[in-house]
Amino acid sequence: MAKKDNKISMPQTGAGLVRYFDEESLGPKLSPEHVLVATVVLAIFCFVLRFSA
Repeated sequence: MAKKDNKISMPQTGAGLVRYFDEESLGPKLSPEHVLVATVVLAIFCFVLRFSA
């Protein structure tokens, strides 16, 4: 008789991995520069509000 191997192998199909760059989002498209500028403006605004009173 042939010897039975108890080793379990998974198929090589990327099981459980999601490719997010294939999905199209409907939200606004922002560049990293826009996010950086918005962050700096918000930080300055918070700083001004904290020390203006």
